[in-house]
Amino acid sequence: MAVRDSASLLVGLVVLLHTWRAWAAVEVNMKDKVEVNLGEKAQIPCLYTSDDGIGGLTIEWFYEKGLGVKKRFFQQAGLMKTVDNSTHFTERISVNHSNNTMMLTIRDVKLEDQLDYICAVKGLTDGSGEGRTKLRVFVKPEPPTIEGVQNGISVNEEVTSLVGSCEVKNGYPRPNITWYKDNMPLRINKNEVEVESTVTTQSSGLFSVKSELKKKIVKEDKDALFYCEVTYFVAGSTMMSETRQINVNVLYPSTAVKIWVESPKGKIKEGDSIELHCKGDGNNPSSLFLIKYLKGNANWENDTVLLENVTRQNSGVYECISTNTENFEDISNNTEVFVNYLDPAVVMPNNVMVMAKGNELKATCNALSSLQTKTAWFKNGQEVSEGHTLILKNVTFDTAGVYKCVVTVPEIEGMTTSSSLRVHVEGQPEIMETPLTVIETFDKTVELVCDVRGYPAPTITWIVSDGMVPDSDNHMTTTDYGTKSVVMVDVTSNATAVCNASNEHGTDMRTFNIKAKTIIQTTTPAITTISSVTVINTTTAVITTNYSTTAATASPPKTIKKESNGFIIAVLIVCVLLLAILGSVLYFLYKKGKICGRAGKQDLTREKSSKDNIVVEMKSDNTEEAILLGVNGEKQPPNDQ
Repeated sequence: MAVRDSASLLVGLVVLLHTWRAWAAVEVNMKDKVEVNLGEKAQIPCLYTSDDGIGGLTIEWFYEKGLGVKKRFFQQAGLMKTVDNSTHFTERISVNHSNNTMMLTIRDVKLEDQLDYICAVKGLTDGSGEGRTKLRVFVKPEPPTIEGVQNGISVNEEVTSLVGSCEVKNGYPRPNITWYKDNMPLRINKNEVEVESTVTTQSSGLFSVKSELKKKIVKEDKDALFYCEVTYFVAGSTMMSETRQINVNVLYPSTAVKIWVESPKGKIKEGDSIELHCKGDGNNPSSLFLIKYLKGNANWENDTVLLENVTRQNSGVYECISTNTENFEDISNNTEVFVNYLDPAVVMPNNVMVMAKGNELKATCNALSSLQTKTAWFKNGQEVSEGHTLILKNVTFDTAGVYKCVVTVPEIEGMTTSSSLRVHVEGQPEIMETPLTVIETFDKTVELVCDVRGYPAPTITWIVSDGMVPDSDNHMTTTDYGTKSVVMVDVTSNATAVCNASNEHGTDMRTFNIKAKTIIQTTTPAITTISSVTVINTTTAVITTNYSTTAATASPPKTIKKESNGFIIAVLIVCVLLLAILGSVLYFLYKKGKICGRAGKQDLTREKSSKDNIVVEMKSDNTEEAILLGVNGEKQPPNDQ
């Protein structure tokens, strides 16, 4: 009985001991993984529970390189720390303890730092425990690139053709590439869609991936847009990047063609240049084009034709033919070209029309055109009538002239034609009014104009009173309404010129009175008495009066010209009359001896005379005889004064 009790007590103590040891064991908790981007800082925590204080614990850090091989790089026994200096990250790690947590920190993480890290904790009485964390390092790849094929791809290819290649470089872990067409992912389908990928591991451990897309090209792919989507990983996330979009040059034969007039736009007129274009709905460079003019035998082996300076003969149907050189099938289409025309204007009566005064003028103007026209008549640039018919009643010399008929097509700018009709009105000469028939001049020559209306064109002759006959033949010009003559006449004295115009119907004449104006030069003498001289030319009167009551020095000669203004002439005439009366009174008193100093001597000296100047010299002496010199320098007796 005692033996049985002793055995039972022993078994209970063993069970109690095992139960206490399990309850008091060391527990270690760690994350399954820690993710970090290349170059950043990684922190791996190790949480433990133990009744033993830090002084009674041994904590060790290991990394596992694979195949279960562990290498210790840190140990802390109590308060003693030991770091293994032979690891690749010795200079970049630190281990800190706080509140039952050991924190492993790795600075400037490298790709080779991607390992399993193990934290082992061993107590003096609590036993031991460990945990592990996988450190994952991520590298963002470079932006992806895409290249499309440069050559065109024919839809007649029986196998898949290379569309393009997409590449992404230097990523970790390996990036993935997906091809898209018009925003829809392409699924691999044998003989339809094929994708070949190549993965390259760089010496740095980074991955580069290149993907090529091959596809059986159809006509619908001509407008399709292809691009790549790259999926890559970063710490705590998955990212995506897309390439630019590319288009494939799809070569396909035409199923239809069209031909059209590229220029000019709108209606065509004679003289234009026509540019014809022919194009199919395909883009196979092996297709041949031919443009034919069905009305004639002309044809052009090209897809464009330029017809210069076209006429109505170029109107007709033009056909475009496209030939596929792969199967030699032809397709065609045509268009009709119409060249609008406007024939030269025809005026009836033709060119010249001679009419008698008072009759009615009726003329017509027509131009054959493919479009509606508008007609107007012009004379001297001014519109005188609108419509095809020109009617002028009771014609006069004013009616004579050139009438221009202008025909235009309002629908087409610049489409116009014109013709002219010269109208002559028969009748005896009629000299047109001139603003001046009395001509006063200081010049030695004067220009005379005689403008005559009449038909047939009048002949003009000139007669001058001095017997000189100007050469009018060299100065006659024919005008729309008659004849015009311009002659130069020498002026030596007053003269009369007659313009005589004549034709088979009669004559007319016009007289021009020419008055030669003169210039009087006077010198102011030193005199003590009043003297007055009046000289009147037969053509014009120029009066010079000098008077003085005191001695004066000689002044420079003065030239006095008679103004043509009527008011000034009237004033001068009044002054002459007043001076004449005053002179008569003084002369009478002088003869009666009422004025003293009559024995004085007066000199009036003239300058050298010419045909254009009148010089007067008067001397007074004791004989009281005055001498007046004439225009030609001859003495005149007193009774001629």
